Amino acid sequence: MAEHSKARIQADAAFLKAQTRSLSHDRILSETDTINQARDANTARLKAQRLSKEALDRAVAATVPAKPKARKSTKSA
Repeated sequence: MAEHSKARIQADAAFLKAQTRSLSHDRILSETDTINQARDANTARLKAQRLSKEALDRAVAATVPAKPKARKSTKSA
């Protein structure tokens, strides 16, 4: 087995440390992007459901005749 100089060993260790840090950073960014995409999709789905429900509620309210307001009775004492 070839012996390496102390500087070479230190350089290899520093490179491996930087490489590991870079790979961890990339993995974290990838996970964050996946979470953000899932959240955005869920938000869009919920918004579509809410808008659909509001439109349905408006349509039902438009077809049902409005109830006349009850008159307040005023009694003279």
